[in-house]
Amino acid sequence: MEFPLYKKRDVAIVGVGTSKFGERWDKSLRELAWEAAVPAVEDAGIQGRDVQLVIFGNMSGGLFVGQEHVGALIADFLGLNPTPAIRVEAACASGGVALFQGYLAVASGLYDVVAVGGIEKMTDVPSDRATLALAGAMDSEWEAYFGATFPGLYALIAQRYMYEYKLSRETLAEVAVKNHYHGSMNPFAHFQFRTSVERVVSSPLVADPLRRDDCCPISDGAACVILVPAEKARRYTDTPIYIKACTVASDKLALFEREDITTLRATIEASRDAYRIAKLSPADIDVVEVHDCFTIAEIIALEDLGFATKGEAGKLYEEGETYVGGKLPVNTDGGLKAGGHAVGATGVKQVVELVKQLRGEAEKGRQVSNAEYGLAQNVGGSGATVVVTIVGR
Repeated sequence: MEFPLYKKRDVAIVGVGTSKFGERWDKSLRELAWEAAVPAVEDAGIQGRDVQLVIFGNMSGGLFVGQEHVGALIADFLGLNPTPAIRVEAACASGGVALFQGYLAVASGLYDVVAVGGIEKMTDVPSDRATLALAGAMDSEWEAYFGATFPGLYALIAQRYMYEYKLSRETLAEVAVKNHYHGSMNPFAHFQFRTSVERVVSSPLVADPLRRDDCCPISDGAACVILVPAEKARRYTDTPIYIKACTVASDKLALFEREDITTLRATIEASRDAYRIAKLSPADIDVVEVHDCFTIAEIIALEDLGFATKGEAGKLYEEGETYVGGKLPVNTDGGLKAGGHAVGATGVKQVVELVKQLRGEAEKGRQVSNAEYGLAQNVGGSGATVVVTIVGR
């Protein structure tokens, strides 16, 4: 899609923060926001009163914890009143769309200091209620009503992909093995242990061919970034990271309406626009965060983003190239699979990781050497919303 670029100003990230992801039964929604926002503000070297706009992504606070009006809750608890505070919803892409909105707010010239976050508290409800909440990200009339679940939908994608492109069950498992390896070195990750192909393929079956260890966990967590105009960024930090592009695309909500379920058209469209705006290509990207809600999603993402030709991404895993030290490090924080998937927070968490990588601040063993550009792909539902963000030093 071609569209005019009305951007008035470049945008920089000058502060980042994230909570620990996991089963955070001891923390409320507002306390998770505090864990992410306060470090981001301190990292930017600002005071709360300097923030002119707050935008938080949150998919379903109402169903998970009975809390709507999340923007007001966060502004109140963080002591930011009367600063305008907005909640953004786009299913699992809520965090990415919040970032897109914050990017536009600064680029337009309307605001100089914007706090963008994402938050979700998912583990305080029974699994059937969590499943009901997450089903709102699909077509509720034509998918959820007839019993579809997200493991089921992604199992259909995996079945078709494995049939068409001869992806082996063992290669699919390598996605989880790699992400657990990276997550084991991330102190904020939901899962901090390593695994093996044998363990993944022998874990309980969820929806054929996906097994338990192909699926990301239900997590609690929050993440936050501080955005300012690029020309003012060095007032706040010596290591600003610049948003080179932030784009959003959409696709059919229901999986059955798409021409090819092994491709997320919204990823292709959003990344095409992002590369064009950033004046970069896939070959320029040094580190990637993609939406690996299920192992098959990561493989498809790398192809749709242009890092591998269709049907060939599996070879990157067989050759070990997606690890830190490989030619395309992917999900260096453990991704959704090991890092955790607090749905409203994920899109912001991905960008926090990229900022750390580009600053050289990731933990020992998972730092990408001399990374200059990073790309994040955040997916809503089974691909009806996709946000692609490119950041650079």
